[in-house]
Amino acid sequence: MRVALLSYRSKPHCGGQGVYVRHLSRELVALGHEVEVFSGQPYPELDPGVRLTPVPSLDLYRDPDPFRTPGLGEIRDLTDVREVVTMWAGGFGEPRTFGERVRRLVRQRADDFDVVHDNQVLAYGIGDLAADGIPVLTTIHHPITFDRRIDLEAATSWRRRLSLRRWYGFLRMQGRVARKATLVLTPSESSKRDIVADFGVDPERLRVVLLGVDDVFVPPTTPRVPGRILAMASADAPLKGISTLLEAFAKLRTERDVELVLVSKPQAGGRTEQLVAELGIGEHVRFVHGVSDEELVRVMGSAEVACVPSLYEGFSLPTAELMACATPLVASRAGAIPEVTGPDGLCADLVTPGDVGELEQALAALLDDPQRRERMGRAGRERALAEFSWRAVARATAQAYEDVIAVTRGAERTQGC
Repeated sequence: MRVALLSYRSKPHCGGQGVYVRHLSRELVALGHEVEVFSGQPYPELDPGVRLTPVPSLDLYRDPDPFRTPGLGEIRDLTDVREVVTMWAGGFGEPRTFGERVRRLVRQRADDFDVVHDNQVLAYGIGDLAADGIPVLTTIHHPITFDRRIDLEAATSWRRRLSLRRWYGFLRMQGRVARKATLVLTPSESSKRDIVADFGVDPERLRVVLLGVDDVFVPPTTPRVPGRILAMASADAPLKGISTLLEAFAKLRTERDVELVLVSKPQAGGRTEQLVAELGIGEHVRFVHGVSDEELVRVMGSAEVACVPSLYEGFSLPTAELMACATPLVASRAGAIPEVTGPDGLCADLVTPGDVGELEQALAALLDDPQRRERMGRAGRERALAEFSWRAVARATAQAYEDVIAVTRGAERTQGC
């Protein structure tokens, strides 16, 4: 099949969307399919055989100048104007404007593709492609309504809450498009339930396809660093629970010699940096970002214990990847994390999301028990190998493509009668 895979931003090393695009496209090509990725900035890293068609936005949120105002010479059309005006009004316009841009591109080349795969853009423009009779399938990793809910709960003023409601205004569009989707893939039963509840999608149109772990994630060949705790997260997103981890770590530091490695790039002057300073743990917290896959795996395998303190996850690729590295885990009992770690408690200690004391106690207990860390790491590795395969994801996704194509052609025949 000839596949157009759409993603409005595809950050290569963190955030599930960019990781999903890279590994799924590679495995689809390995199965004999042709894949062309259409993406806005940041562009994905893709493997040989996968074609990239850039769909440039104005990149208004790029480092080191987020929320920048572009020069007049950068404005190309009315879609660019919409993107800027939406930002000025406090909203996030990238999904909608990407949809407008990619709609024009794909319509011009509709005969080049058998199916269009929307990677959680859920924009009106992509809905228009489906209305044109082009087979369209959508992946929703989790409904962003959860990010909005948690951000609003963490807001400390009515001004901040009003600002967040404007920012998340794109969710009205995503809900409408999701409800009209022919078929939606999602990576967990937890996400499936939440998509039904928050977006109102017919459960008959939802299909669970687990995510995979790349072969690069392997156990370390050198000794782990004593007392090292590791977490992978978007540091300044309340959803990721980093503030809970920092407070628990600060308590641990009063009793033992531990260090914390955060695979993340914190926002300058953001909540994470402020909290590190307030807790007086700056000398013992290290941030790692912008590293190669090989260096990332080395860092993940260097820790005695890893932590996933998220308040919600639609799947949690870092959890599965850490399990593949045989790194013992303390994780939140949140969203799909219990599905990833398994029902028996062998692969991770699960704690109440947001509970600092419970997280501190779980980390301390695991740091004090090397034999249990060894057993947990081994069990996590075995589960990751058995359950999470990108090749299996690609096969299931290709079957979903065939199903969507068949439904679309059936609808065309019905309309033609």
